[in-house]
Amino acid sequence: MADELVHYEVRRGIATITLDSPHNRNALSAQLRAELTGHLKAATADDAVRVIVLSHTGPVFCSGMDLKEAGGASADKQGVNEFPAILQQLWTSPKPVVARLAGPARAGGVGIVAACDIAVAVDTATFAFSEVRIGVVPAVISVTVLPRLLPRAAHELFLTGETFTAPKAVAIGLINSAVPADDLDAEVTRYTDMLALGAPNALAATKRMLQEPRSNDLDAVFADMLALSARHFGGPEGQEGIAAFVGKRKPSWVPAED
Repeated sequence: MADELVHYEVRRGIATITLDSPHNRNALSAQLRAELTGHLKAATADDAVRVIVLSHTGPVFCSGMDLKEAGGASADKQGVNEFPAILQQLWTSPKPVVARLAGPARAGGVGIVAACDIAVAVDTATFAFSEVRIGVVPAVISVTVLPRLLPRAAHELFLTGETFTAPKAVAIGLINSAVPADDLDAEVTRYTDMLALGAPNALAATKRMLQEPRSNDLDAVFADMLALSARHFGGPEGQEGIAAFVGKRKPSWVPAED
């Protein structure tokens, strides 16, 4: 559709969701939020989709909430009320999500980056938690951002609103890789190819395991992890993976080559 702001395409098990609202720097307008939500639901529900890539058109990945829509609205009418659901979709998606940034991210856009499992950016991209500079608080995005960042960096960057570079974003844990623009797509493909080698249920279970808090009771933690491990060793995917390894063939879940 010519008037849609988010596009969706599936190829070889990779669902690519593309933000296409360059006129407002891919700001999180009501229409963009609705379309992004719908496409994330579609990708999650499609058994043929193994990995989700979140990309964009234009020079900016995402500038955060649409401030033109936010102006004049009361607290209960703000678009930010819908934002936690989007971040939760990304964070809890059973399919790994890779963010592809060919340009900067700001505020809520950085929250989206943090909610993805892997993030790759051009080395010229910049980032900022600019909320305090316009009188608001980076509260919602803190849920996904703080687990990624070094604590000192979080205090520095949340409180100052300072713009920082892609190499610094790598150093503090916000993104995985910063590469020259000509290498961006190859780097994204490198990650998606590796992710596609993982078994779907094993990937989903591993993602949940990485996100779950752990108690200080070491015996209980080992018991839970043993149960999880044994269940997957003895399950259909585990048995298929073992048989494929012994038989020196690819497991059944690996996408076929074009």
